[in-house]
Amino acid sequence: MTDSYPHEPRTECRTPAEGRDGVTRIPTWKYTTIRTIILDLLDEAGADGLAFKDLSAQVKSHLSSNDRAHLGSVGWHVTCVKLNMEVDGDIMRLPGKGPQRIIRT
Repeated sequence: MTDSYPHEPRTECRTPAEGRDGVTRIPTWKYTTIRTIILDLLDEAGADGLAFKDLSAQVKSHLSSNDRAHLGSVGWHVTCVKLNMEVDGDIMRLPGKGPQRIIRT
């Protein structure tokens, strides 16, 4: 579980923002680890979902110390994975006023 391998499998992450066609490729183990934690957190949160502003801290608290040591920027990776999960239809933003909240679809 390290970035030092140039041929390490990577997962493409896209953004749901219209007109932003760029792709970020992150190591698949990072994508899978963060995606699994996000889905578990959303299952626990239920219909009220989670505030996006709290998501990175919550994901970080669920990472093993080994994963934290090899992950790099938790916030950046959480944002990439979260945006791609929106594109894939795994999660969605709750409509309404206030800070952004996400739920599992």
